[in-house]
Amino acid sequence: MLRRPKILAALAAVALPITALGVSTGGPPAAAAPPGPSAATASATAASAFSAAAAKYGVPESVLLAVSYAESRWDDHLGAPSTSGGYGPMHLTAVDPSEVADLSGKRKIASASSLRTLDKASELTGLDPAALRNDTTANINGGAALLASYQRSLGLPVGASTSPAQWYGAVASYAEAGDRVAASGFADDVYSIMARGAARTTNTGQQITMAPVAVTPDKAQAAKLALPAGTKPANSGVECPPTLGCEWLPAPYSQYGTGAGDYGNHDLANRPKTGKIDYIVIHDTEGSWQTTLNLVQDPTYVSWQYTMRSSDGHTWQHVKANDVAWHAGNWYVNMHSIGIEHEGFAPQGATWFTEAMYRNSAKLVSYLTAKNNIPVDRAHIIGHDQVPGTIPSTVAGMHWDPGPYFDWEHYFDLLGAPIYGNKVFPVKAGSIVTIKPGFENNVQVVTDCTGAGTTCDPQGTNFVYLRQSPDDSAPLVKDVGLRPGATASTTQVSDIGARATAGSQYVVAQRQGDWVAVWYLGALGWFKSPASAPDAFAKPGLVVKPKAGKASVPVYGRAYPEQAAYPAGIPYQTVTPLQYSIGAGQAYPVSDLNIETDYYRAVTFAGQPPTDHVQVLGTDRYYQIWFGHRMAYVRAADVDISPAV
Repeated sequence: MLRRPKILAALAAVALPITALGVSTGGPPAAAAPPGPSAATASATAASAFSAAAAKYGVPESVLLAVSYAESRWDDHLGAPSTSGGYGPMHLTAVDPSEVADLSGKRKIASASSLRTLDKASELTGLDPAALRNDTTANINGGAALLASYQRSLGLPVGASTSPAQWYGAVASYAEAGDRVAASGFADDVYSIMARGAARTTNTGQQITMAPVAVTPDKAQAAKLALPAGTKPANSGVECPPTLGCEWLPAPYSQYGTGAGDYGNHDLANRPKTGKIDYIVIHDTEGSWQTTLNLVQDPTYVSWQYTMRSSDGHTWQHVKANDVAWHAGNWYVNMHSIGIEHEGFAPQGATWFTEAMYRNSAKLVSYLTAKNNIPVDRAHIIGHDQVPGTIPSTVAGMHWDPGPYFDWEHYFDLLGAPIYGNKVFPVKAGSIVTIKPGFENNVQVVTDCTGAGTTCDPQGTNFVYLRQSPDDSAPLVKDVGLRPGATASTTQVSDIGARATAGSQYVVAQRQGDWVAVWYLGALGWFKSPASAPDAFAKPGLVVKPKAGKASVPVYGRAYPEQAAYPAGIPYQTVTPLQYSIGAGQAYPVSDLNIETDYYRAVTFAGQPPTDHVQVLGTDRYYQIWFGHRMAYVRAADVDISPAV
C-alpha cells in the first residue's frame, strides 16, 4: 500500500494511520451465507455448457476449460465486469469506445478492437450482447466461438477432436496481449493448468472438474501472431522470469535538497552481502497503476521493487533486488525484503485481485524466492499487514494491505507450496495449528468498505475472527497496540486486530468442543473449528516459551544489534520492546531461527563506509515468531525452544 513521502530522518518507520472507517461497539453479527446459484445458470450446469460449446464450435473441451480457468477460475462474477471490462467465465471484453484510450494503457493490448471481444463473440454466435454478459452458457459459447475463429485465422484445423497441442496459437491470441512474450505467457499458463487438471466450486455453486491432459503444445505457432516480439528480461536488465512481461522503470536515486539526507527514494546496497533477503512483502497500491508508476518516479516519495497491473499482471521493476527500497514502514524489514505493489484497493477485494495478477505474481515470487533462497511459506512471503511496528508509537500506524480479500490459499497453490491441512495430528493443548478456512465459502462479516456504518458486500475472505471467549456473541479479542484503550477489536475492513489469516500459525492453549483457544498477543483468542469442518490443522514444529523463572518476556518489531556491536561514528540504534509481552505458561510458534541481527546504516546520499552504507552485525540472537496478526521477534536469551506437543 502506498505511503506519503518519507525522508531519511524517518526511516525508523513512518506510515499512514489506519483509516478511521467507523466504530463497532460489539462483536460482529453471524457471517452472511455465500451467494447461491444465479438465474443465469438455472437452464444448464456450467460443466455441461462447456461440453456443449466445445462440440458446437469445434474446440477441444480441455482447451476451452483451461482458457476459462486461466481467465476467471470458471467464475461468472454475477454479470459484473472485471477491472479491464471482461465479463463471465470466458472474460469477454466490452469496453465503451470512449474508454479505449484509457484502458489500452491499463491492459497492454494488441489493438483497441481487442477490448471489444464480446461484440465479436456476438457476431460469431448470433447471441445478444446482454446474454453474453449475463448468461453463463451464452458466455461460454462466445468464448468457444472466439477460440475457433483465432484457430482458423492461423490456418489451423478446427474440431473438438483435434489435439489440444495444436491450439497454442489460438490460446495465445485469446490473451488480447500487446506482444508475443505476454501472449505466450498466457498460453503457457493455460497448458500448465491443462496438465495439472483442476476442480472447484464456482461462485454460483457449480461444481466443475477438468481431468489432467498432458500435451506438448506447438509453441512455434506464437511466431504466426501479428504481434511485436516484446521486451525480453535478459536484454532489458529487469530481474524477472522470462515468461513474464516486465519493463524497467527506475525509481530515482537522486538528491533533491541541499542536505546530505535530502535524497530519494531508496538506498544503494549490495545485498545479500549487506543483509540477506528474507522476505517478499505483498502490497496493494490503493491507487491505479499509472498513479503508482508516477509516484515511484518521484525522488521525494517512497519506493518498492515491483508494480503489477491488475488487468493482465504486466510488471514494472523499479529497484534492483540488491538495493533497499522504502516500502514496508519498518527499516529492518526493508533491509531484508523485496516489495511488490499490486494494483488494487483492498476494500474492493476480488474486483482487483484478478486471476492474471495472481498467476503472474506467483511467477515473479517463485523466481525471486529461488534466486534469493527465500523459504516459500507464509512466514517469509508476507502481507504488508504482517509487518510489525518498530516501536510502540508506530504500531497503530502500520498498514493492513492487501486486506481480507486476498486469497492466500490460492496464491500458495500457484506457488507450488499449498497451505496443507493435516488431519493426522490431533488439535489439542500445546499443538501448533495452521489456519486454513478456505476462501470462497468463508464469508465473514466485514464493515465500512464503502463508508462508516456500512456492511461490505458478502464475499470470500482469508481469515477467521478470534473472540475473547468460546461464544459466537463474545467480543473480539483486543489489540492494545492497534487500538489503545479499546476493549475489543472491530469488524472494520482495516482492523486486523482479531484476524487469524490463512497460513498463519498459533499454539493451542485450550479446546472446548468445537472451539479452539490459541495464544494471541499475550492472551487467549477463541475461534470455532469443528472436527467436521475444521478451520485449523495441527502440524509439528518448534515453539518458544519464557525461560523458567521469568514472569514475562518482551517482543520486538526489529532485530537490531546490541550496543557493543556499533563501531565509532555509527550511533547505537535503541532496541525498544513493543507494548506486548509473552507471559509465563504461554507459547508461540517459531517461524525462523536464523534471523540476521543487523542494521544497515544508510542516511546520506552516496554515503561511503565505514560510517555510511555499511552493515553493522551483532551477536545477540533473535528468533522470528508468529504473534497475533503480525510477526514479531524475541531475544534468544529470553526464551526456551521446544517441540510442539
